[in-house]
Amino acid sequence: MKIDFKKTLKHLYVPSAGDFSLVDVPQMKFVKVDGVGDPNSSPEYSDAVAWLYAIAYPIKFISKKELGKDYTVPPLEGLWWADDMSAFTDGHRDSWKWTMMLMQPDWITDDIFGAGLEKATKKLGTPPQSLRFELFHEGLSVQILYFGPYADEAPTIARMHNEFLPANGLVENGNHHEIYLGDPRKTPPEKLKTVIRQPVRNS
Repeated sequence: MKIDFKKTLKHLYVPSAGDFSLVDVPQMKFVKVDGVGDPNSSPEYSDAVAWLYAIAYPIKFISKKELGKDYTVPPLEGLWWADDMSAFTDGHRDSWKWTMMLMQPDWITDDIFGAGLEKATKKLGTPPQSLRFELFHEGLSVQILYFGPYADEAPTIARMHNEFLPANGLVENGNHHEIYLGDPRKTPPEKLKTVIRQPVRNS
């Protein structure tokens, strides 16, 4: 039976689109790659995403063959920040910093990751220096399901930070997090679905 984490972890991957909600995000395993630059034009960004999937699919096949555990590869996720956060409101995309990542099931070991990396390296060559497999724990977070083009997220993000957080006695406690539930290569921009998440703590 194939596991779909968007269903088994629905509270994390399919939150309400009607209003902001609080969620306690548990510690999970991720394959990650860091970078800088405009995601629409940066070769570093497209290379990072290519590496993530080049590793994720061999890991999935090893899991199915050797452990008898099959699953759908989880959606692409990204952490976003900048030295000057006005780069996001001013559209200075070249200075955007990011960590792109794919969640891995908790039964995936370092050895299985290593086998996946070996297969990806045979296909793509030398891996990015920042590529790694590690635990990531966000904890308390505010999130909402956003429908529409990525470029039009700003008003929703502004409401989260300027209205919901202050009204609930919360402040930021980590980087802006997005989970991409749609494929921009195949889905019209107005039908894209993105989880917008912000780790928080009590003020």
